[in-house]
Amino acid sequence: MSSRRQFLGTLSAGALGALWINAAATRTVQAAVARAGGRSPEDLARDEDFWFQVQQAYTVDRSMINLNNGGVSPTVRVAQEAMRRHYEHANKAPSRTMWQQQDPQVETVRTGLADAFGCDREEMAITRNASESLEILIYGIDLKAGDEVVAAALDYPRMLNTYRQRELRDGIKLNLIDLPSPVTDAEAVVAAYEAALTPRTRVILCSHVIFATGQIMPVRALCDLGRRRGIPVIVDGAHAFAHLDFRRDDLDCDLYGTSLHKWLTAPHGTGFLYVRRARIGDIWPLMAAPEPRGTDIRKFEEIGTHPAANRLAVAEALGVYGALGAARKLARLRHLRDRWIARVAGDRRVRFATKLDDAHTGGFTTVEIEGIEPSPLTGYLWQQHRIIVTPIDYGGVRGIRVSPNVYTTVAEVDLFADVLEAVLANGLPSGQ
Repeated sequence: MSSRRQFLGTLSAGALGALWINAAATRTVQAAVARAGGRSPEDLARDEDFWFQVQQAYTVDRSMINLNNGGVSPTVRVAQEAMRRHYEHANKAPSRTMWQQQDPQVETVRTGLADAFGCDREEMAITRNASESLEILIYGIDLKAGDEVVAAALDYPRMLNTYRQRELRDGIKLNLIDLPSPVTDAEAVVAAYEAALTPRTRVILCSHVIFATGQIMPVRALCDLGRRRGIPVIVDGAHAFAHLDFRRDDLDCDLYGTSLHKWLTAPHGTGFLYVRRARIGDIWPLMAAPEPRGTDIRKFEEIGTHPAANRLAVAEALGVYGALGAARKLARLRHLRDRWIARVAGDRRVRFATKLDDAHTGGFTTVEIEGIEPSPLTGYLWQQHRIIVTPIDYGGVRGIRVSPNVYTTVAEVDLFADVLEAVLANGLPSGQ
């Protein structure tokens, strides 16, 4: 194994700067964690002095309240700085600085992502988002006319539309199952997937966390089901990685795709694809690679010329996330979730799309107010209060999805709850 000095000697000046900035950027969070001592994540979740330190890692505009982090999150400050620095360095002479210096440095990011997810680095491809990761799998697994795919009607539209395109082009069949909202019985969910399987089923697609509701799915049981039946299971992890506290072996999955610009707060346009080593050779890359049936995970990254800066800056986001810790982050997200929910849950006109316990949801959920349409409510929240949520009207789920992140303050959550209480008391103003 090379020494630290040998390792540093292989890096460019830009990379050395990245290491220094990353160390400086995580110092505040590390110091806050050290001062917290052995306090439990749940206890620390209520410590506003601690979270004030974490909030300083972001450059958000406090004149707005962003509760749509499930769409895309702000990039953590040090990752923004690193991305600018890497991009400027690349532009000194891109054919050398980007291709010969920065592209090899991406391997360090690959190692960091693999460590965070709990897999071998040779099973980790760096992509631009969850959609790209999952479309590699959806198009890359061989299917022929008459083959069937099982998915849920609440899975992300782009993934279902990708299979619908395969229906048109290849003659496959997409079988959708309806899930209750909220889900109250994980075993019933697994039974519904199993009941949908036929002798022609070749793939199962499932969400780790359903985008429209925040529902945590029984992924381990679904992967076990697929393995027993010899059916690969594609896991859509767009809303789970760096949100829930888990590792690859907790799921025992073979195929997993996620975005990094949601809950990791990495640069926009970053994601990863995990493929268990034994399956890499069986999956075609989305864009042609020199050895499309090869077993090098990098074949899935063959997309032509693209910047290295955003991929390299993922390292900074990983550093902040690692300093904070997955359990502390999830406990804080759930604390923020519970804080606003407690204010309105007692009203009989309020309905949640998830069961409100830790087995069923993490840091976000969708709320419906009887008699009030999601889109006008979304518009009112923004126009009158500069609160950002997203309206949901999909697969039988209707309401507004509320997804804070660790930079969100309790004052912002409380203001949101104040507005919801006012809407429940008075309705929306005329014209909304």
